[in-house]
Amino acid sequence: MLSKNPATGDVLARFDELDPHKLEDRLARARAAFARHRRTSFAERAAAMARAGAIMERDKQRLATLMTQEMGKTLTSAIAEAEKCAWVCRYYAENAEHHLADEPVATDAARSYLRCLPLGPVLAVMPWNFPFWQVFRFAAPALMAGNVGLLKHASNVPQCALAIEEVLRGAGFEDGVFQTLLVGSDRVAAIIEDPRVAAVTLTGSEGAGAQVGATAGKVLKKSVLELGGSDPFIVMPSADLDDAAATAVKARCINNGQSCIAAKRFIVHEAVYDAFERRLVAGLERLRVGDPMQRDTELGPLATEQVLDDVSRQVAASVAAGARLLCGGKRIGTRGNFYAPTALADIPDAAPAAREEVFGPVASLFKVKTIDDAIALANRTSFGLGSSVWTRDEAEQRRFIDEIEAGQTFVNAMVASDPRLPFGGVKRSGYGRELSAVGIREFVNLKTVWIAGR
Repeated sequence: MLSKNPATGDVLARFDELDPHKLEDRLARARAAFARHRRTSFAERAAAMARAGAIMERDKQRLATLMTQEMGKTLTSAIAEAEKCAWVCRYYAENAEHHLADEPVATDAARSYLRCLPLGPVLAVMPWNFPFWQVFRFAAPALMAGNVGLLKHASNVPQCALAIEEVLRGAGFEDGVFQTLLVGSDRVAAIIEDPRVAAVTLTGSEGAGAQVGATAGKVLKKSVLELGGSDPFIVMPSADLDDAAATAVKARCINNGQSCIAAKRFIVHEAVYDAFERRLVAGLERLRVGDPMQRDTELGPLATEQVLDDVSRQVAASVAAGARLLCGGKRIGTRGNFYAPTALADIPDAAPAAREEVFGPVASLFKVKTIDDAIALANRTSFGLGSSVWTRDEAEQRRFIDEIEAGQTFVNAMVASDPRLPFGGVKRSGYGRELSAVGIREFVNLKTVWIAGR
Protein backbone atom coordinates (compact mmCIF):
# COMPACT_ATOMS: atom_id res chain seq x y z
CA MET A 1 0.00 0.00 0.00
CA LEU A 2 1.27 3.46 -0.92
CA SER A 3 0.91 6.64 1.10
CA LYS A 4 1.27 9.37 -1.52
CA ASN A 5 1.11 13.16 -1.24
CA PRO A 6 -1.57 14.36 -3.71
CA ALA A 7 -0.15 17.89 -3.76
CA THR A 8 3.27 16.76 -5.00
CA GLY A 9 2.95 13.16 -6.15
CA ASP A 10 5.73 12.14 -3.75
CA VAL A 11 5.55 8.74 -2.08
CA LEU A 12 5.50 9.18 1.70
CA ALA A 13 5.56 5.55 2.85
CA ARG A 14 4.93 1.97 1.78
CA PHE A 15 3.11 -0.69 3.78
CA ASP A 16 2.70 -4.42 3.33
CA GLU A 17 -0.76 -5.91 3.46
CA LEU A 18 -1.57 -8.30 6.29
CA ASP A 19 -0.81 -11.88 5.36
CA PRO A 20 -3.47 -14.52 6.13
CA HIS A 21 -1.83 -15.51 9.42
CA LYS A 22 -1.69 -11.94 10.73
CA LEU A 23 -5.29 -11.31 9.66
CA GLU A 24 -6.38 -14.47 11.47
CA ASP A 25 -4.59 -13.26 14.59
CA ARG A 26 -6.42 -9.93 14.50
CA LEU A 27 -9.81 -11.56 14.06
CA ALA A 28 -9.12 -13.88 16.99
CA ARG A 29 -8.01 -10.94 19.12
CA ALA A 30 -11.17 -9.04 18.23
CA ARG A 31 -13.40 -11.88 19.34
CA ALA A 32 -11.47 -12.34 22.59
CA ALA A 33 -11.51 -8.60 23.24
CA PHE A 34 -15.27 -8.46 22.74
CA ALA A 35 -15.81 -11.12 25.41
CA ARG A 36 -14.08 -8.80 27.88
CA HIS A 37 -15.10 -5.36 26.55
CA ARG A 38 -18.83 -6.11 26.58
CA ARG A 39 -18.63 -6.61 30.36
CA THR A 40 -16.99 -3.26 31.06
CA SER A 41 -19.14 -0.54 32.60
CA PHE A 42 -20.30 2.57 30.81
CA ALA A 43 -18.12 4.55 33.22
CA GLU A 44 -15.00 2.63 32.15
CA ARG A 45 -15.78 3.01 28.46
CA ALA A 46 -16.63 6.69 28.90
CA ALA A 47 -13.34 7.40 30.65
CA ALA A 48 -11.38 5.84 27.78
CA MET A 49 -13.49 7.60 25.13
CA ALA A 50 -13.05 10.95 26.86
CA ARG A 51 -9.30 10.36 26.87
CA ALA A 52 -9.45 9.60 23.12
CA GLY A 53 -11.12 12.96 22.61
CA ALA A 54 -8.46 14.67 24.70
CA ILE A 55 -5.71 13.02 22.65
CA MET A 56 -7.33 14.18 19.40
CA GLU A 57 -7.50 17.72 20.78
CA ARG A 58 -3.96 17.65 22.14
CA ASP A 59 -2.40 16.17 18.99
CA LYS A 60 -4.62 17.88 16.42
CA GLN A 61 -1.73 19.72 14.71
CA ARG A 62 0.26 16.52 14.18
CA LEU A 63 -2.74 14.46 13.11
CA ALA A 64 -4.02 17.24 10.84
CA THR A 65 -0.63 17.42 9.14
CA LEU A 66 -0.83 13.69 8.52
CA MET A 67 -4.30 14.06 6.96
CA THR A 68 -3.16 16.92 4.73
CA GLN A 69 -0.02 15.17 3.55
CA GLU A 70 -1.75 11.87 2.87
CA MET A 71 -5.12 13.00 1.50
CA GLY A 72 -4.69 16.62 0.40
CA LYS A 73 -7.32 18.43 2.47
CA THR A 74 -6.27 21.89 3.60
CA LEU A 75 -4.50 22.06 6.94
CA THR A 76 -7.21 24.35 8.29
CA SER A 77 -9.94 21.84 7.47
CA ALA A 78 -7.83 18.97 8.79
CA ILE A 79 -7.46 20.69 12.15
CA ALA A 80 -11.23 21.21 12.20
CA GLU A 81 -11.69 17.50 11.43
CA ALA A 82 -9.50 16.50 14.38
CA GLU A 83 -11.50 18.82 16.63
CA LYS A 84 -14.75 17.29 15.39
CA CYS A 85 -13.45 13.82 16.22
CA ALA A 86 -12.74 15.04 19.75
CA TRP A 87 -16.33 16.33 19.90
CA VAL A 88 -17.88 13.01 18.88
CA CYS A 89 -15.74 11.20 21.47
CA ARG A 90 -16.95 13.57 24.19
CA TYR A 91 -20.54 13.35 22.98
CA TYR A 92 -20.73 9.58 23.30
CA ALA A 93 -18.68 9.50 26.48
CA GLU A 94 -21.31 11.77 28.01
CA ASN A 95 -24.47 10.40 26.37
CA ALA A 96 -24.06 6.72 25.46
CA GLU A 97 -25.35 5.38 28.77
CA HIS A 98 -28.49 7.50 28.48
CA HIS A 99 -29.02 6.56 24.81
CA LEU A 100 -28.77 2.85 25.63
CA ALA A 101 -30.63 2.84 28.93
CA ASP A 102 -33.34 0.24 29.51
CA GLU A 103 -36.64 1.42 28.03
CA PRO A 104 -39.65 0.39 30.15
CA VAL A 105 -42.77 -0.80 28.32
CA ALA A 106 -46.18 -1.03 29.99
CA THR A 107 -47.55 -4.58 29.62
CA ASP A 108 -49.23 -7.27 31.73
CA ALA A 109 -45.83 -8.40 33.03
CA ALA A 110 -44.46 -7.53 36.43
CA ARG A 111 -41.71 -5.80 34.43
CA SER A 112 -41.06 -5.51 30.73
CA TYR A 113 -38.48 -3.42 28.98
CA LEU A 114 -36.07 -3.14 26.06
CA ARG A 115 -32.36 -3.61 26.71
CA CYS A 116 -29.55 -2.67 24.30
CA LEU A 117 -26.78 -5.25 24.16
CA PRO A 118 -23.68 -5.23 21.92
CA LEU A 119 -23.42 -7.47 18.85
CA GLY A 120 -19.69 -8.20 18.67
CA PRO A 121 -16.85 -7.25 16.29
CA VAL A 122 -18.07 -4.78 13.66
CA LEU A 123 -16.16 -4.28 10.41
CA ALA A 124 -15.96 -0.67 9.23
CA VAL A 125 -15.06 -0.13 5.56
CA MET A 126 -14.18 3.55 5.39
CA PRO A 127 -13.30 6.11 2.67
CA TRP A 128 -10.39 8.48 2.33
CA ASN A 129 -12.18 11.82 2.09
CA PHE A 130 -12.56 12.39 5.86
CA PRO A 131 -9.91 9.92 7.01
CA PHE A 132 -10.41 10.48 10.75
CA TRP A 133 -13.99 11.74 11.06
CA GLN A 134 -15.61 8.93 9.09
CA VAL A 135 -13.92 6.41 11.38
CA PHE A 136 -14.55 8.15 14.69
CA ARG A 137 -18.23 8.65 13.99
CA PHE A 138 -18.44 4.86 13.76
CA ALA A 139 -15.94 3.97 16.47
CA ALA A 140 -17.18 6.27 19.25
CA PRO A 141 -20.76 4.89 19.38
CA ALA A 142 -19.76 1.31 18.52
CA LEU A 143 -17.17 1.02 21.29
CA MET A 144 -19.36 2.83 23.81
CA ALA A 145 -22.12 0.28 23.07
CA GLY A 146 -19.73 -2.52 23.99
CA ASN A 147 -18.83 -3.65 20.48
CA VAL A 148 -15.28 -3.85 19.15
CA GLY A 149 -14.10 -2.37 15.86
CA LEU A 150 -12.19 -3.67 12.85
CA LEU A 151 -11.16 -0.94 10.40
CA LYS A 152 -10.57 -1.57 6.71
CA HIS A 153 -9.62 1.94 5.64
CA ALA A 154 -9.10 3.23 2.11
CA SER A 155 -5.78 2.00 0.74
CA ASN A 156 -4.44 5.52 0.08
CA VAL A 157 -4.60 6.60 3.75
CA PRO A 158 -2.76 3.82 5.62
CA GLN A 159 -0.93 6.22 7.94
CA CYS A 160 -4.20 7.78 9.09
CA ALA A 161 -5.66 4.30 9.63
CA LEU A 162 -2.76 3.27 11.86
CA ALA A 163 -2.83 6.59 13.72
CA ILE A 164 -6.49 6.07 14.68
CA GLU A 165 -5.71 2.70 16.23
CA GLU A 166 -2.84 4.36 18.09
CA VAL A 167 -5.13 7.08 19.49
CA LEU A 168 -7.70 4.60 20.80
CA ARG A 169 -5.09 2.30 22.28
CA GLY A 170 -3.38 5.27 23.91
CA ALA A 171 -6.73 6.29 25.39
CA GLY A 172 -6.90 3.05 27.33
CA PHE A 173 -9.01 0.73 25.21
CA GLU A 174 -7.46 -2.68 25.68
CA ASP A 175 -5.72 -4.72 23.03
CA GLY A 176 -8.09 -5.92 20.31
CA VAL A 177 -10.95 -3.49 21.01
CA PHE A 178 -10.08 -1.46 17.90
CA GLN A 179 -7.75 -2.74 15.19
CA THR A 180 -6.71 -1.50 11.77
CA LEU A 181 -6.58 -4.14 9.04
CA LEU A 182 -4.23 -3.23 6.20
CA VAL A 183 -5.91 -5.29 3.51
CA GLY A 184 -7.17 -4.67 0.01
CA SER A 185 -10.82 -4.40 -0.97
CA ASP A 186 -10.64 -7.88 -2.53
CA ARG A 187 -10.49 -9.38 0.98
CA VAL A 188 -13.47 -7.55 2.48
CA ALA A 189 -16.07 -10.18 1.53
CA ALA A 190 -14.18 -12.95 3.30
CA ILE A 191 -13.90 -10.84 6.45
CA ILE A 192 -17.65 -10.11 6.43
CA GLU A 193 -18.34 -13.82 6.00
CA ASP A 194 -16.11 -14.79 8.92
CA PRO A 195 -18.38 -16.03 11.75
CA ARG A 196 -16.49 -13.92 14.28
CA VAL A 197 -17.60 -10.70 12.58
CA ALA A 198 -21.09 -9.66 13.70
CA ALA A 199 -21.91 -6.75 11.39
CA VAL A 200 -20.50 -4.29 8.86
CA THR A 201 -20.75 -0.60 8.09
CA LEU A 202 -19.51 1.08 4.93
CA THR A 203 -19.13 4.65 3.76
CA GLY A 204 -18.23 4.79 0.10
CA SER A 205 -19.43 4.40 -3.47
CA GLU A 206 -22.62 2.81 -4.76
CA GLY A 207 -20.68 -0.10 -6.20
CA ALA A 208 -18.82 -0.82 -2.98
CA GLY A 209 -22.04 -0.48 -1.00
CA ALA A 210 -23.87 -2.92 -3.25
CA GLN A 211 -21.11 -5.50 -2.86
CA VAL A 212 -20.88 -5.14 0.92
CA GLY A 213 -24.66 -5.14 1.34
CA ALA A 214 -25.01 -8.25 -0.81
CA THR A 215 -22.30 -10.10 1.07
CA ALA A 216 -23.78 -9.16 4.45
CA GLY A 217 -27.22 -10.20 3.27
CA LYS A 218 -25.93 -13.55 2.07
CA VAL A 219 -24.66 -14.38 5.56
CA LEU A 220 -27.56 -12.61 7.32
CA LYS A 221 -25.54 -9.92 9.06
CA LYS A 222 -26.56 -6.37 9.87
CA SER A 223 -25.18 -3.68 7.58
CA VAL A 224 -25.30 0.11 7.47
CA LEU A 225 -24.43 1.88 4.21
CA GLU A 226 -23.70 5.58 3.68
CA LEU A 227 -23.12 6.02 -0.03
CA GLY A 228 -22.90 8.82 -2.55
CA GLY A 229 -24.95 11.93 -3.00
CA SER A 230 -25.89 14.50 -5.60
CA ASP A 231 -27.30 16.99 -3.14
CA PRO A 232 -29.58 19.78 -4.35
CA PHE A 233 -29.02 23.35 -3.18
CA ILE A 234 -32.27 25.19 -3.96
CA VAL A 235 -32.52 28.99 -4.06
CA MET A 236 -35.92 30.69 -4.12
CA PRO A 237 -36.77 34.39 -4.66
CA SER A 238 -37.08 35.21 -0.95
CA ALA A 239 -33.57 33.96 -0.15
CA ASP A 240 -30.78 36.20 1.06
CA LEU A 241 -28.72 35.92 -2.13
CA ASP A 242 -25.43 37.12 -0.67
CA ASP A 243 -25.63 34.58 2.15
CA ALA A 244 -26.85 31.83 -0.16
CA ALA A 245 -24.11 32.37 -2.73
CA ALA A 246 -21.32 32.62 -0.16
CA THR A 247 -22.55 29.43 1.48
CA ALA A 248 -22.89 27.77 -1.93
CA VAL A 249 -19.19 28.25 -2.64
CA LYS A 250 -18.28 26.71 0.71
CA ALA A 251 -20.84 23.92 0.36
CA ARG A 252 -19.56 22.93 -3.08
CA CYS A 253 -15.84 23.18 -2.33
CA ILE A 254 -15.68 21.82 1.21
CA ASN A 255 -12.93 19.20 1.47
CA ASN A 256 -11.70 20.23 -2.01
CA GLY A 257 -15.16 19.30 -3.35
CA GLN A 258 -14.82 15.70 -2.15
CA SER A 259 -17.72 15.26 0.23
CA CYS A 260 -20.82 13.09 -0.11
CA ILE A 261 -22.93 15.89 1.39
CA ALA A 262 -21.35 18.70 -0.61
CA ALA A 263 -23.92 20.71 -2.55
CA LYS A 264 -23.60 19.59 -6.15
CA ARG A 265 -26.71 20.67 -8.06
CA PHE A 266 -27.70 24.32 -7.66
CA ILE A 267 -31.36 24.67 -8.53
CA VAL A 268 -32.28 28.35 -8.76
CA HIS A 269 -35.58 30.09 -9.39
CA GLU A 270 -35.53 32.11 -12.61
CA ALA A 271 -36.37 35.34 -10.75
CA VAL A 272 -32.98 35.30 -9.01
CA TYR A 273 -30.99 32.98 -11.25
CA ASP A 274 -28.78 35.56 -13.01
CA ALA A 275 -27.90 37.36 -9.78
CA PHE A 276 -27.08 34.09 -8.04
CA GLU A 277 -24.99 32.81 -10.95
CA ARG A 278 -22.86 35.97 -10.95
CA ARG A 279 -22.25 35.72 -7.21
CA LEU A 280 -21.44 32.01 -7.32
CA VAL A 281 -19.00 32.27 -10.21
CA ALA A 282 -17.27 35.27 -8.64
CA GLY A 283 -16.94 33.37 -5.37
CA LEU A 284 -15.45 30.32 -7.08
CA GLU A 285 -12.97 32.42 -9.03
CA ARG A 286 -11.81 34.14 -5.81
CA LEU A 287 -10.84 30.87 -4.10
CA ARG A 288 -7.15 30.52 -3.28
CA VAL A 289 -5.95 27.24 -4.79
CA GLY A 290 -2.57 25.87 -3.79
CA ASP A 291 -0.41 24.14 -1.22
CA PRO A 292 -2.83 22.67 1.35
CA MET A 293 -0.23 23.10 4.11
CA GLN A 294 -0.50 26.89 3.80
CA ARG A 295 -3.01 28.42 6.21
CA ASP A 296 -4.51 30.76 3.60
CA THR A 297 -5.15 28.03 1.01
CA GLU A 298 -8.87 27.44 0.49
CA LEU A 299 -8.77 24.65 -2.10
CA GLY A 300 -6.17 21.91 -2.26
CA PRO A 301 -5.63 19.00 -4.64
CA LEU A 302 -7.93 16.09 -5.34
CA ALA A 303 -6.96 13.02 -3.38
CA THR A 304 -5.77 10.75 -6.19
CA GLU A 305 -4.95 10.81 -9.87
CA GLN A 306 -8.02 8.65 -10.49
CA VAL A 307 -10.31 11.23 -8.88
CA LEU A 308 -8.69 13.95 -10.99
CA ASP A 309 -9.20 11.90 -14.14
CA ASP A 310 -12.84 11.17 -13.27
CA VAL A 311 -13.69 14.83 -12.63
CA SER A 312 -11.89 15.93 -15.80
CA ARG A 313 -13.79 13.34 -17.84
CA GLN A 314 -17.19 14.27 -16.38
CA VAL A 315 -16.71 17.98 -17.03
CA ALA A 316 -15.40 17.46 -20.56
CA ALA A 317 -18.27 15.10 -21.40
CA SER A 318 -20.83 17.54 -20.01
CA VAL A 319 -19.43 20.42 -22.07
CA ALA A 320 -19.35 18.19 -25.15
CA ALA A 321 -23.01 17.37 -24.53
CA GLY A 322 -23.89 21.06 -24.58
CA ALA A 323 -23.29 22.41 -21.06
CA ARG A 324 -22.02 25.98 -20.81
CA LEU A 325 -18.69 26.39 -18.99
CA LEU A 326 -18.84 29.44 -16.73
CA CYS A 327 -15.41 29.11 -15.13
CA GLY A 328 -12.64 26.60 -14.53
CA GLY A 329 -12.97 23.29 -16.30
CA LYS A 330 -9.31 22.38 -16.35
CA ARG A 331 -6.42 20.91 -14.42
CA ILE A 332 -4.07 23.39 -12.76
CA GLY A 333 -0.38 22.77 -13.36
CA THR A 334 1.30 19.44 -13.99
CA ARG A 335 2.43 18.53 -10.47
CA GLY A 336 -0.16 17.33 -8.02
CA ASN A 337 -3.86 16.68 -8.54
CA PHE A 338 -5.15 20.26 -8.71
CA TYR A 339 -8.39 21.11 -10.52
CA ALA A 340 -9.79 24.59 -10.99
CA PRO A 341 -13.07 25.56 -9.27
CA THR A 342 -15.65 25.04 -11.99
CA ALA A 343 -19.24 26.03 -12.75
CA LEU A 344 -21.49 24.62 -15.48
CA ALA A 345 -24.88 25.85 -16.70
CA ASP A 346 -27.47 24.86 -19.32
CA ILE A 347 -26.68 21.22 -18.60
CA PRO A 348 -28.52 18.62 -20.71
CA ASP A 349 -30.33 15.90 -18.78
CA ALA A 350 -28.07 13.17 -20.14
CA ALA A 351 -24.79 14.93 -19.25
CA PRO A 352 -22.67 13.48 -16.42
CA ALA A 353 -22.98 16.74 -14.45
CA ALA A 354 -26.75 16.22 -14.33
CA ARG A 355 -26.84 12.46 -13.69
CA GLU A 356 -23.67 11.49 -11.81
CA GLU A 357 -22.00 12.46 -8.56
CA VAL A 358 -19.06 14.72 -9.47
CA PHE A 359 -16.53 14.33 -6.65
CA GLY A 360 -14.62 17.56 -7.07
CA PRO A 361 -15.07 21.37 -7.04
CA VAL A 362 -17.66 21.46 -9.84
CA ALA A 363 -20.98 23.33 -9.42
CA SER A 364 -23.86 22.41 -11.73
CA LEU A 365 -26.47 25.18 -12.14
CA PHE A 366 -30.10 24.70 -13.18
CA LYS A 367 -32.83 27.31 -13.72
CA VAL A 368 -36.44 26.54 -12.73
CA LYS A 369 -39.72 28.44 -12.98
CA THR A 370 -41.65 27.19 -9.94
CA ILE A 371 -41.29 25.41 -6.62
CA ASP A 372 -42.88 22.35 -8.25
CA ASP A 373 -40.11 22.36 -10.86
CA ALA A 374 -37.48 22.75 -8.13
CA ILE A 375 -38.76 19.78 -6.13
CA ALA A 376 -39.12 17.61 -9.23
CA LEU A 377 -35.56 18.38 -10.33
CA ALA A 378 -34.19 17.87 -6.81
CA ASN A 379 -35.73 14.39 -6.78
CA ARG A 380 -34.61 13.53 -10.32
CA THR A 381 -31.63 11.57 -9.11
CA SER A 382 -30.93 8.10 -7.82
CA PHE A 383 -29.39 9.61 -4.69
CA GLY A 384 -31.07 10.91 -1.54
CA LEU A 385 -28.47 11.96 1.02
CA GLY A 386 -28.73 15.67 1.88
CA SER A 387 -30.46 18.81 0.67
CA SER A 388 -30.16 22.53 1.33
CA VAL A 389 -33.02 24.96 0.63
CA TRP A 390 -32.90 28.73 0.75
CA THR A 391 -36.19 30.51 1.29
CA ARG A 392 -37.74 32.70 3.96
CA ASP A 393 -41.23 31.62 2.95
CA GLU A 394 -42.51 29.20 5.63
CA ALA A 395 -44.97 27.51 3.27
CA GLU A 396 -42.13 26.79 0.83
CA GLN A 397 -39.97 25.50 3.69
CA ARG A 398 -42.69 23.02 4.70
CA ARG A 399 -43.03 21.72 1.15
CA PHE A 400 -39.30 21.21 0.75
CA ILE A 401 -39.05 19.42 4.10
CA ASP A 402 -41.94 17.09 3.26
CA GLU A 403 -41.32 16.48 -0.43
CA ILE A 404 -37.56 16.36 -1.07
CA GLU A 405 -36.41 12.74 -1.09
CA ALA A 406 -33.37 12.93 1.16
CA GLY A 407 -32.19 11.86 4.58
CA GLN A 408 -31.61 15.48 5.57
CA THR A 409 -32.96 18.90 4.68
CA PHE A 410 -31.19 22.01 5.95
CA VAL A 411 -33.09 25.30 5.62
CA ASN A 412 -31.01 28.43 4.96
CA ALA A 413 -27.86 26.53 5.90
CA MET A 414 -25.44 24.07 4.31
CA VAL A 415 -25.70 20.37 5.09
CA ALA A 416 -23.33 19.20 7.82
CA SER A 417 -22.95 16.20 10.09
CA ASP A 418 -23.42 16.69 13.84
CA PRO A 419 -23.00 14.07 16.59
CA ARG A 420 -26.38 15.07 18.03
CA LEU A 421 -28.33 14.41 14.82
CA PRO A 422 -28.90 11.21 12.79
CA PHE A 423 -26.94 11.09 9.54
CA GLY A 424 -27.78 8.97 6.51
CA GLY A 425 -29.74 8.79 3.30
CA VAL A 426 -32.42 7.09 1.24
CA LYS A 427 -32.61 5.66 -2.28
CA ARG A 428 -29.15 4.78 -3.61
CA SER A 429 -27.49 6.86 -0.91
CA GLY A 430 -27.79 3.87 1.40
CA TYR A 431 -29.66 2.84 4.52
CA GLY A 432 -29.31 3.04 8.26
CA ARG A 433 -28.16 6.01 10.31
CA GLU A 434 -24.98 7.12 12.01
CA LEU A 435 -24.58 9.47 14.99
CA SER A 436 -27.03 10.56 17.72
CA ALA A 437 -29.14 8.18 19.79
CA VAL A 438 -30.36 6.57 16.56
CA GLY A 439 -26.86 5.76 15.30
CA ILE A 440 -25.61 4.11 18.46
CA ARG A 441 -28.57 1.69 18.32
CA GLU A 442 -27.71 0.44 14.82
CA PHE A 443 -25.26 -2.13 16.17
CA VAL A 444 -27.03 -3.42 19.25
CA ASN A 445 -29.35 -6.29 20.01
CA LEU A 446 -32.53 -4.50 21.07
CA LYS A 447 -33.65 -7.26 23.37
CA THR A 448 -37.19 -7.58 24.66
CA VAL A 449 -37.32 -8.57 28.35
CA TRP A 450 -40.51 -9.91 30.00
CA ILE A 451 -40.50 -10.71 33.72
CA ALA A 452 -43.66 -12.39 34.93
CA GLY A 453 -45.15 -11.67 38.33
CA ARG A 454 -45.35 -14.35 40.99
